[in-house]
Amino acid sequence: MMNSHTIKEWILATRPWSFPASTMPVFVAMMFLWSKGLEVSWWLGIMALVNIVLVHAAGNVWSDYHDYRKGVDALDTYGVRILTDKKFTPEEVLGLSISLQVVAVLMGLLMVYLTDITLLWFGMAGIALSLLYPPLKYAALGDLVIMACYALLPMLGTTFICTGNVVTEVLWLAVPVGSITVAILHANNARDIETDRRAGIKTFALLTGRPFAINVYLFEMILPYLWLLTTAILGCVSPWALVTFITLPIAISNSKQMLSCKTKGIKAIATLDEATAKLQLAFSMTLTLGLIVEALT
Repeated sequence: MMNSHTIKEWILATRPWSFPASTMPVFVAMMFLWSKGLEVSWWLGIMALVNIVLVHAAGNVWSDYHDYRKGVDALDTYGVRILTDKKFTPEEVLGLSISLQVVAVLMGLLMVYLTDITLLWFGMAGIALSLLYPPLKYAALGDLVIMACYALLPMLGTTFICTGNVVTEVLWLAVPVGSITVAILHANNARDIETDRRAGIKTFALLTGRPFAINVYLFEMILPYLWLLTTAILGCVSPWALVTFITLPIAISNSKQMLSCKTKGIKAIATLDEATAKLQLAFSMTLTLGLIVEALT
């Protein structure tokens, strides 16, 4: 029953520490628009931030429900434990997800009313990918879904919500932000190869094997910096974007942690997904800082 848990417990069940993965792309997109001197509807941007948190929260518990039912989450696995530890029942988690999805859809329809029917297609794509994430993840397509849901769609959608037009130039920033976000999932999957195989699902890391998965993670760590450096030289993004290099030591530390699993085993990367999430937040915040400086100069 809903009243058997505190509000704090319900909030924690949605994994709020993961929300920067969805809110930062929206915030970066808003600052990008401002830095380009475009007229920005800030209150619609704030609505977009709230809405993507709702979709993200609903998607988190939706995924947890299916992972538990599928046997992906078990007593001997890392990660989410609200169901394996019997803190919540599957029915409670499913109900929470559906409730959040309904609120997100209603809020999304309000934003469509306030903007244009074009936004509906972004919203429908986001909701569809959120609902289809579990089966797509089990078919080794989770990385692509994460890039779409937490980089491409929210950043393009935010440009439309805030300006009334789709500003495709924001995609120059979607690549580096999305790369780190995908790396969060990839670190998780590289760690869980054995238990995912036992559960009968396929992830990209499982199909390629851990040695190759390690190299993919290293690529995802270095790509954002090489991408911004190259695009800044070419004039596609502002040189102020290079302030993100402040976070390079974190990326290097994460890379070393991933490499250490070759000799120390998967326990060495037990918390690498969390460390990667912290990098994503730091990277996005410094990128935002660069965009703010660009807007003010």
